[in-house]
Amino acid sequence: MEWRANVHRKGRALLMLFLFSDVGIHDSSTRIRVGSHIDTARQLAPAKEAGLTLRELASDGFAGSAHRLEQLATGPAGKVYLCHPFLVHSAYKDYGKQPRFIAQPPLLPRGPISLERSDNSYSPVEKTILRALGR
Repeated sequence: MEWRANVHRKGRALLMLFLFSDVGIHDSSTRIRVGSHIDTARQLAPAKEAGLTLRELASDGFAGSAHRLEQLATGPAGKVYLCHPFLVHSAYKDYGKQPRFIAQPPLLPRGPISLERSDNSYSPVEKTILRALGR
């Protein structure tokens, strides 16, 4: 809970959810708050380079994204979800009878996120953050 994140997110280029087994709605699938990456970017921006810890981000139960629609990451074995690294997500209750196997390996970025590029060659993740911040 003490790792830090900021809008320049250096640790992950994308959040990847790999399904190594079939995952249905009753198999402890991952809940995703659709569009919550926008809320997280807005929450992180005032903290500048210092960023916030996960504990600080979660201190209000991610209330800033509570209005967002929740979807479950379900599908057949082999499906991969590629998500913005600021996306709010968590495990869902397990009602299934079979174990599910998923992984979230990091996809490391080529370099830090930059919100000020002179050539305007922003990555899709950077463009999303900029839009969230009204730039």
